[in-house]
Amino acid sequence: MDGVAREIRLVARPKGFPDEDLFELAETPIPDPAEGQLLVRNAYFSVDPYMRPRMNDVRSYVSPFTLGEAMTGGAVGRVAVSRHPGFDEGDWVQHGLGWREWALSDGSGVRKVDPTGAPVSTSLGALGMPGFTAYYGLFELGRPEPGETVFVSGAAGAVGSAAGQMAKIAGCRVLGCAGSPEKVAWLRELGFDHAFDYREQTLRDAVETAAPDGIDIYFDNVGGDQLEAAIGALRTRGRIVACGSISRYNDVEAAPGPRNMFMVVTKRLRIQGYIISDHYDGFGDFLARAQEWVREGRLHYRETVVDGIENAPKAFLGLLRGENVGKMLVKVGPDA
Repeated sequence: MDGVAREIRLVARPKGFPDEDLFELAETPIPDPAEGQLLVRNAYFSVDPYMRPRMNDVRSYVSPFTLGEAMTGGAVGRVAVSRHPGFDEGDWVQHGLGWREWALSDGSGVRKVDPTGAPVSTSLGALGMPGFTAYYGLFELGRPEPGETVFVSGAAGAVGSAAGQMAKIAGCRVLGCAGSPEKVAWLRELGFDHAFDYREQTLRDAVETAAPDGIDIYFDNVGGDQLEAAIGALRTRGRIVACGSISRYNDVEAAPGPRNMFMVVTKRLRIQGYIISDHYDGFGDFLARAQEWVREGRLHYRETVVDGIENAPKAFLGLLRGENVGKMLVKVGPDA
């Protein structure tokens, strides 16, 4: 196929908070698929907090990004050319080939998306990895019971907002913290029983005011001071779902851990971390339930959409600064 495809590449490693100079916008010819391959014209790709640790050249549960190559991650688009028996031209698909306008695939890790039930962008948010992350962490690890109190940090993000709403569906009382009045107002619209701006009051005081009798489950997207406040507020045999620690991703040196870790013993707390890619055998069950909740108006979502692939680094840095409400996406082509 004639034409030019653009992609965003990582060209240097960050030290502390990243900047736009770490990325470059590169042009390549639009590839022609060989037998067994398909070519996708992307509509959206995702920027996610987990991408920040992958920029470092350190061993982790997943390999770091390779310098000089396109950033990988979730994307959704339409099959433009198919020489693969499992996909037809015109199919909408979600894949992990990331920050590019055109994606060439052999079909590995590609799944079809129904464009009629919800916007295709939701395959990267409420009906995709972030929604599934919230679902698995809450129901499989948190195990909420009706009447319990759940506290969610980073509650206005894609994962946190889904986790809070799912806790309400489970019959729980839900608290959420976020970083701006706009976000707090949205959490209240979503049905959170109490929402507060962690920049306006101390976390300990806010949690004690909202839940004077304590909390049963803490869904942690932030770590740091918010984890410490939650440990102090948890009841005996409370559960911590350790999903992320975005407050620490840009640290140059390791910060001290929560000062009250002794309470994990005295309160008999359970802390469970997880990586959602380990659990995709349960994605189908999640998707069926989440689609029903969206149709019923029980699971709402918002998207912060940045237009143009050239603005992807700005979108990513904005995500790290907390400028998004709900899912942060970059739009790079026509949608459904």
